[in-house]
Amino acid sequence: MCRNIKTLANFAPPATEDEIRASALQFVRKLSGANRPSRANEAAFIRAVDEVTAAAHRLLHSLTTNAPPRNREDEARKAQVRAHERFG
Repeated sequence: MCRNIKTLANFAPPATEDEIRASALQFVRKLSGANRPSRANEAAFIRAVDEVTAAAHRLLHSLTTNAPPRNREDEARKAQVRAHERFG
């Protein structure tokens, strides 16, 4: 899985539209193998980002959980600790 795609479910405050779109863009980039599409593929690339964004939005807004929402700052701190332990 692409390391740049972050978990967006069950956070307080919920993921923004920009965060959802950024994840969709990373996903399409990973699938296509292109950071920027050629002019010939630009329309297909943008359409794919739009469709993945819509699917991700539907998914995130339909998920239910009994767990309390996670705090973004706490999760970022945990990630920093893991990175420090992993990479020194």
